[in-house]
Amino acid sequence: MRWGLVGASTIAAEHMINALRTNAGEIVWLVSGNQAHASIYASQHEIPKISENLGDVLADNSVDAVYISSTNEKHLPQAMAAIAACKHVLCEKPLAMSVADARAMVSAAAGQGVVFATNHHLRNAGSHIAIRDIIRAGTIGKVLSARVHHAVYLPAHLQGWRINSAAAGGGVIADITVHDADTIRFHLGEDPAEVIATSTKSGLGTSVEDSVMSIWSMPSGAQVMAHDSFTHHFASNGIEFHGTEGSIFGRGIMTQQPVGEVELVTQSGRRTVPYSQHTLYGEAVKRFNAAVSGQGHPAASGEDGVRSLALAVAVEKAAATGLRTPVEYEG
Repeated sequence: MRWGLVGASTIAAEHMINALRTNAGEIVWLVSGNQAHASIYASQHEIPKISENLGDVLADNSVDAVYISSTNEKHLPQAMAAIAACKHVLCEKPLAMSVADARAMVSAAAGQGVVFATNHHLRNAGSHIAIRDIIRAGTIGKVLSARVHHAVYLPAHLQGWRINSAAAGGGVIADITVHDADTIRFHLGEDPAEVIATSTKSGLGTSVEDSVMSIWSMPSGAQVMAHDSFTHHFASNGIEFHGTEGSIFGRGIMTQQPVGEVELVTQSGRRTVPYSQHTLYGEAVKRFNAAVSGQGHPAASGEDGVRSLALAVAVEKAAATGLRTPVEYEG
């Protein structure tokens, strides 16, 4: 697979470049609006060609796919251009600034017959796969509730537009709550129906929320509580599921690394659940490549990206209005 990177991003540098290369990928292009930064970045990561113009990459017939990790407001035009050029697309979350735009991206990809996937990493973790399997096996019975603890401190090198630019799609809801949405959907196999929420600006940035708490109602009757933040230096992260026959505690697993502990508690007692410690992004690329080869589906599809974005949009609206808000999946 020959790739073009769209965005000289931290996530590409820290995770995706290695994931692409370890899955037989060749990175041949880097697109960035900052050519000085791009030149240094390309040299550091041995990427042979750079351009400010995505069209240069899309005109290269040897390029099979693009990985988009630019700021959020750029995802729509960049993905649509790549799709029109019949390139497969792996796009960072959130897919777009609105559900309607994200759905248009999915529709365009289907029309062109290209693979379009969302880079939701958590569903690729061995820990989360183990939790999902326990839930599906009925070990904890009917799920009554879930709790997501995803309050972290955003490192200085990742702050920038994420805490200062609503126009670029900043804010903790677009950055973290959208991941919670995909993870809960992955585990429970159902879409949140409505939400209530409250958010705050604690002073880390200037124009967007940096903390949010929300409660989601699921069609099954289960309730989900999520706490997401950029401002918590010392909080632990995790996810819990509580059912009629038991509970699951995932500690330290809401992360980009294959770390943390999963514990199952039932009437029989407590036990630690083993899980595969494969790399999350490597698994995502492996599944993407298989989908391109016609041998499966991406770990998180474009439709998954639409639905996680819809939940995030509903949380944002609920926090702004103080009202119970339905999740609108059709945009």
